[in-house]
Amino acid sequence: MKNTYESPLSSRYADDEMKYLFSSDKKFRTWRRLWIALAQAEKELGLNISQEQIDEMLDFADDINYDVAEAREKVVRHDVMSHVYAFGQQCPKAMPIIHLGATSCYVGDNTDIIVMTDALKLVRQKLIGVIRVLSKFAMEYKNLPTLAFTHFQPAQPTTVGKRATLWIQDLLMDLEDIEYQLSKANLLGSKGTTGTQASFLELFDGDHQKVKKLDNIIAEKMGYTSCFAVSGQTYSRKLDSQMLSILSGIAQSAAKFSNDIRLLQHLKEIEEPFEKNQIGSSAMAYKRNPMRSERIASLSRYVIIDSLNPYITEATQWFERTLDDSANKRISVPEAFLAVDAILNLYSNVADGLVVYPKVIAQHLCRELPFMATENIMMDAAKRGADRQQLHERIRIHSMAASKVVKEEGGENDLLSRIADDPIFGVTLNELQAIVSPEKYVGRAPQQTEEFISEVVGPAIQQYDFMPDEKAEINL
Repeated sequence: MKNTYESPLSSRYADDEMKYLFSSDKKFRTWRRLWIALAQAEKELGLNISQEQIDEMLDFADDINYDVAEAREKVVRHDVMSHVYAFGQQCPKAMPIIHLGATSCYVGDNTDIIVMTDALKLVRQKLIGVIRVLSKFAMEYKNLPTLAFTHFQPAQPTTVGKRATLWIQDLLMDLEDIEYQLSKANLLGSKGTTGTQASFLELFDGDHQKVKKLDNIIAEKMGYTSCFAVSGQTYSRKLDSQMLSILSGIAQSAAKFSNDIRLLQHLKEIEEPFEKNQIGSSAMAYKRNPMRSERIASLSRYVIIDSLNPYITEATQWFERTLDDSANKRISVPEAFLAVDAILNLYSNVADGLVVYPKVIAQHLCRELPFMATENIMMDAAKRGADRQQLHERIRIHSMAASKVVKEEGGENDLLSRIADDPIFGVTLNELQAIVSPEKYVGRAPQQTEEFISEVVGPAIQQYDFMPDEKAEINL
């Protein structure tokens, strides 16, 4: 619709698969699955529920009569009871046992957990895709020397591939957090109005063992191994804060990558992909702005800030339940997942299409490398009998003069020529150029890259080999 607001995360950025997870269809179909699981569990534990009633519910599990539910909600002002009513209209035989013994949070909270868990699995799949792409990039450029920076000032060289391993390492830490969260996934279960299961204890005539089994059966039917051992009316909102903490971590990793790419694109060393007919600027036709990396940074900033919402919500819950969480989590949780979905699409797209300019990289490196090589040059001359203190002073004088040429005159670094012309060093320009070969100054960067990809990344993602690679599609 063009005459009303809609979230850009839905209309522009996130994929259909993630949007479906937070859709009305997913929500209300899950509600019905939970009502069916509850009825099945109660029947198995001896309540007077017939298979005919359950079969009737199964027949309409995915056929949501929204018109009936919406009309009913206008009357009763309660979304859960409106959908209980609508389901009952389709299933008249089952109507008396739908939602039996449960409170609204039975469907609402269990559904929220299921949706967040499914969404986290989708995030994991896309995260692994990015790690795969970056791993290929790292191996391709493991040997290409490049100027490294500390404080964005030239420092000892590294390689382009080694720099990529730093991006991957952040993502592996995010993957570890996802796996830990999924490893302890619990449903709320059927805990009742204040978490005491009093209504179910009444239904089962005081049989505590049956009430305990009820949670286990429901969890199994919904694909989970267990439920939270205790709760108030709701699951602890700490779960929401843990979920969004993981998403914030991914956003932090992606933003760091995007910042590096934006800086590298400014240096003209590496560029994000740029479409043939893409316009970089409405005013300056020559420009190639890093739009995708900037969007990663922009969305990441949103997620990092949004993750504070469940922190504050968890901190301000009163006793067994307050409703000041509902409106907030209805916005903050889905939007965080949709934003991270978009971020990972962009991350994959940029990483898969990075354009590297080795000659520019070499030019920048050669401009700075003579300064970095002076220690080696000085030691070689000292071995030949020159006085180290005199060498040090001559290096200092030549370095300052060469630096002046670069900074004040805009010229090229002529330090090597100055040293070659100084008889105290006893070395030719050709010999000096051999000394400052970039490959000699990258340390173990190529080997570190190989070892990291084969010994760390490979084992970490091997278990996901069954997940196919998917080409990320983005809207510019």
